[in-house]
Amino acid sequence: MNLFDVIEELVIERGLDRETLNSIICEGMFAAYERKYPELPLKAEYDSDEGRAIIYIEKDVVTSVKDAEREASVKKARNINKKLKAGDKVWLPFDGTIGRIEILRARQVIANQIRKIEASVVYKEFKDKQGQVIHGVIHKCERSGTIVKVDDTLALLPKSLTPAGEKCTVGYSIRALLKEVLQEPRNDYQLILDRSSEEFLRKLFELEIPEIFEKLVEIKCVARSPGYKAKIVVVSNDPNIDPVGTCVGVGGSRIKPILKELGTEKIDVIPWTESKENLIKQALKPAQIDRVEVVEESKSANVWLDEDQRALAIGKMGQNISLASRLTGFNIQLMQKDTSRLKEFEGIIDEATEDEE
Repeated sequence: MNLFDVIEELVIERGLDRETLNSIICEGMFAAYERKYPELPLKAEYDSDEGRAIIYIEKDVVTSVKDAEREASVKKARNINKKLKAGDKVWLPFDGTIGRIEILRARQVIANQIRKIEASVVYKEFKDKQGQVIHGVIHKCERSGTIVKVDDTLALLPKSLTPAGEKCTVGYSIRALLKEVLQEPRNDYQLILDRSSEEFLRKLFELEIPEIFEKLVEIKCVARSPGYKAKIVVVSNDPNIDPVGTCVGVGGSRIKPILKELGTEKIDVIPWTESKENLIKQALKPAQIDRVEVVEESKSANVWLDEDQRALAIGKMGQNISLASRLTGFNIQLMQKDTSRLKEFEGIIDEATEDEE
């Protein structure tokens, strides 16, 4: 296969610009010849008829040639341009040869430049999609994360941005937030995906719930422990629309696609209220709360509840109370009916809150 065929393949399969590729081929060949003949005035031009880059050397036009490497006779020069005369300069095809080292240099320059062009194409294609949820197919499972094929481009879903316990299954369709589009590849990837953030959950609700997309229902705040549970507060901008019912749907029909996307992760949808006390009560569900006392100065809240509701309020590994604290912005303290704090849970709660921070 000659260079012309290679260029055509790159133009068709990768959508690269033909003129730019021609220029890169010439740049690579020039780099190779310049390496071997650094003292000679050379240039490279792409010949589309022959499908190859041609190297030219600039020579002085003279009546009598004494240095064949740098001079050309008037007669030879006029084969190029009849107006040329002694004292002029002429570009002629260079017949010097290069070896294996110079050829490797040409390949390196060409490969690097093509990678830069491909990176530019990917950047232009996906830059406007940054921050959106995109579809892909799991292509490969690696230690660093999951490789996802998005159209014809490979993207990286790092393990750090993957919910705990989520499995990597090749061929499985997946949705993820396009977190970042890099101008140049980092470890071979320009597209960085995310499935563990609160923003991903927000975008899923926008995609699945038309009223949220149309801003009839608004997401006020989100707190998420990826792979375990998420809490989301919603408010209606239309008095005729129930925000929670709209998001959940009849028999859970609307929220089911989101739950399916998140695997084992659960979602608590909470109605917004201006009352901080009521919001904290809602945030601590499924626990039933008796009373809440908000202390604005310290951004803390004392919560009274029955003995059998403590475990529900705290949740597995303190996750439920930690999510409620993050969602409301208050450091929640569980209290006994006799107004003393639940000392036995203090360490668990504080530890869980510190871990989240």
